[in-house]
Amino acid sequence: MRFALLITAMFAVFSVHAKVIEVVDARGKTLRLQQPAERIVALAPHIVENVYSAGAGPKLVAAVSYSDYPAEAQALPQVGSYKAVNYEAILALKPDLVLGWASGNGPEVARQLERLGLTVYVDELRTMDDIAAEVRTIGQLAGTSSVAEPKVSQWQQRLEQLKQAYHGAEAVTVFYQVWNDPLQTLNGEHLVSDVIRLCGGENIFADAISLAPKINIESVLARDPDTIIASGMGEQRPEWLEEWKQYTALSAVKNQHLYFVPPDIIQRHTLRILDGADTMCRQLDKVRAKSK
Repeated sequence: MRFALLITAMFAVFSVHAKVIEVVDARGKTLRLQQPAERIVALAPHIVENVYSAGAGPKLVAAVSYSDYPAEAQALPQVGSYKAVNYEAILALKPDLVLGWASGNGPEVARQLERLGLTVYVDELRTMDDIAAEVRTIGQLAGTSSVAEPKVSQWQQRLEQLKQAYHGAEAVTVFYQVWNDPLQTLNGEHLVSDVIRLCGGENIFADAISLAPKINIESVLARDPDTIIASGMGEQRPEWLEEWKQYTALSAVKNQHLYFVPPDIIQRHTLRILDGADTMCRQLDKVRAKSK
């Protein structure tokens, strides 16, 4: 009888430990959940989208401004912006997990939320593989891996097809323009540069120290890119992209290689980035075709 009780007790202890969810975030911090999260707050639009991709959308209790995809996200209560969160509003929602963004929220936000007793997972996605890993991780944290895993696997197959298609492609130099005033780009550590590399391109400001440096027109002219690819604020090609046409000696202008990719499918750290990658890769193909 005692033996049977001992075995039962050991099995119970094993069962408890087997349910523990353990992940490591971008800070190198290990998070442990005794059970899947049921009330999640996401502090960046890309994280909100990744939560839905992982099948955990119904567990979101709040987001931040500009969390507009998918459509269901627009109905979520907002607890500030990714740059300035409302701690009182977050606490009032009693989340069992907060998902934050290292370079967007800043390190103090996570520290303050943890001081308030909340469990915080922080991301910092720099490559497309990081996106897949995040969706998988959210699936683990929310107990929705049965949705997240097939979604990620299908996405990775599409990514591999693009890699194969552009492996060994002729290099094309790219100036990626985030904004015009101030003139801003992204360096080689940014996720967008991973897309540029995927398509066989070379970011002319890959060597910049800052992740999103402000530059001057003279530096663009000196590096003379084969193409200029702009983002902007919405779905429409920004008018300021046309301002480059006054620099007629610029290779991108001479050869009419001024292109646009909507920011939501290229600058957001989500599975939709492959839509942006597909668009960019086809644009770089046009540059190659004209150079032959």
